[in-house]
Amino acid sequence: MNLLRWSRSRWGLVVALLADVALGGPVVPGLSTGPSLAAAMAAQESVTAEWMALDGVVGTAVGRESDGDYVVTVYLTALGVARLPASVAGVPVRYELTEPFQAIGDMPIPEAAADEIDRRAAFPRPVPIGVSTGHGGVTAGTIGARVVSSEGVFALSNNHVYANNNAASPGDPLLQPGVADGGRAPDHVVARLHDFEPIAFCQGRFQCPFNRMDAAIAATTAEDVGVGTPEDGYGAPRTTPAEATLGMKVQKYGRTTGYTHGRVTGVNAIIDVNYRGGTARFEDQILITGNGFSAGGDSGSLIVSEGMLAADRRPVGLLFAGSPTSTIANPIEVVLERFGVAIDGGER
Repeated sequence: MNLLRWSRSRWGLVVALLADVALGGPVVPGLSTGPSLAAAMAAQESVTAEWMALDGVVGTAVGRESDGDYVVTVYLTALGVARLPASVAGVPVRYELTEPFQAIGDMPIPEAAADEIDRRAAFPRPVPIGVSTGHGGVTAGTIGARVVSSEGVFALSNNHVYANNNAASPGDPLLQPGVADGGRAPDHVVARLHDFEPIAFCQGRFQCPFNRMDAAIAATTAEDVGVGTPEDGYGAPRTTPAEATLGMKVQKYGRTTGYTHGRVTGVNAIIDVNYRGGTARFEDQILITGNGFSAGGDSGSLIVSEGMLAADRRPVGLLFAGSPTSTIANPIEVVLERFGVAIDGGER
């Protein structure tokens, strides 16, 4: 976090706390009141640079306790690795023990669940979303969604799935299934790399530029890639995204763990993620918690809301990293804006 951002965070903390005093804090029926979301974010951002320079601190986020109070969550690789305060400017600090966060496509790929539908298989065209895919230089990830623009039809996934951690070139063939699942060119080419957001890696502990996404799109056709998951998934996503909010129920369908469910437990997250090529720092990320929500090979999965009627299946995030306890996603609106595309859910 540079000095300008640090200064803005300090001023943001003051402004947000004054707003809390003026408004009397958020009022949530049946829940306790405390600092606002804005105040919690400002508190988090005011200390993140200092705290993440400490050994064992791998991220921060804004979370929420069961009583409704917002907290600053600090992710530690071991208890006692850093001596940090119990609160920041009146915002409680909660500590969560985690293993280092890793790009899920770079993690060991476990055996996929023995479900009726084999998500690692080569599918007839158009292939569904949520199944095995990847660049020839990686193991395997997941097709997140079909997206469209005035330029054509594309498959959406991660940089580290489709662009091989910045090492690929536009036009490179992309496979379904991925190499780890038997995919080979030319028989299994489903798309060709069109564009990707480069990942900026840390150059030492104190030189970590911020990343917003791990994402790439690949040129394809409606005849080659479909809009929905296999029949044991959530179906087709809606076209209108939803902003992640704390406590939101979400669902995803991915190559390894299939159809899973979780909740958003962290927003505005700043996280260090380990890749094969080094460590990259991401800001404004979403943290999801759920039993077995993701594993190696699920990178690139589209995370959608879980709700009733129009609140169901709205795109929320692009899954790219995690630990045994948490999954990290890029906000989907940031990804779509970067590539100038929209989710194609088959709605006409």
